Parts: sequence; structure tokens; C-alpha cells
Amino acid sequence: MRFSLELVVVPVSDIDRAKAFYLDRCGFDLSVDHSAGPDFRVVQVTPPGSACSVALMRNPDAAGSVQGLHLVVEDLEAARAELLGRGVEVGEPYHFGAQGQQPGFDPERRSYSSFAGFSDPDGTGWLVQEVKP
Repeated sequence: MRFSLELVVVPVSDIDRAKAFYLDRCGFDLSVDHSAGPDFRVVQVTPPGSACSVALMRNPDAAGSVQGLHLVVEDLEAARAELLGRGVEVGEPYHFGAQGQQPGFDPERRSYSSFAGFSDPDGTGWLVQEVKP
């Protein structure tokens, strides 16, 4: 049996603001923008090259509650530079060592070891993680 994660729901307070952030700042692709009446709208965005999309759904009470979503990239330095260039406030790179979380890239640049974080306008927490091919 194959299980494929293809959609993660992210609650937001303002769909248009979130849509603009993910498309214009993060460079995600628009997959769906569908309304079914005045009280239901779903916007689905997909990170470039990803098989999993993000559904932005209006839920002000839960906006910002999703934390730790990972975007996996081959080159964290280049990905961070791209996001910064698009206006995303991305934190400094860090890694985990014998003393816990440490500033900077993993000294050996091992896969799954270097991270940088950012948040959307509602506070949804994202991590960009370097994984070498």
C-alpha cells in the first residue's frame, strides 16, 4: 500500500494576503483558487518541484497554529538568498551539534543538518532544510 501526502491545510486569517505572500514572496505556484459560495474559499499553492501542496483556508482562530513545515532544498544558502531577495524575512542558518542548536551551517554540510526559518504573515512556521542529492 502506498500512502502519498499531497495536501497540507494551513489556516489563515486573510486568504488574499496569504495567497500574495506564498505566490509573490515565496515563489509558490497557484494550483487552485475556488469559491463555493460567500463563506467557502480554498486557495491551493505548491512549492516549486513539490508533490505536496498547501491549502490556504480561512480560519482566523487557528491562523498561525501550524509550525514546523519543512521545505527541503539542495542548497540552503541559495534558497535563503532567493527568499530574502523576494522579501521574505528568513532567519540565519543554524545546525544541531553536541551543544544543541548552533549558529551557521553544519560544518560538514551533511544532509538533514542545516536549517533556516521563516513565518508567513499569520505566524505559520516554516523551516528550510538542506538535503543533498
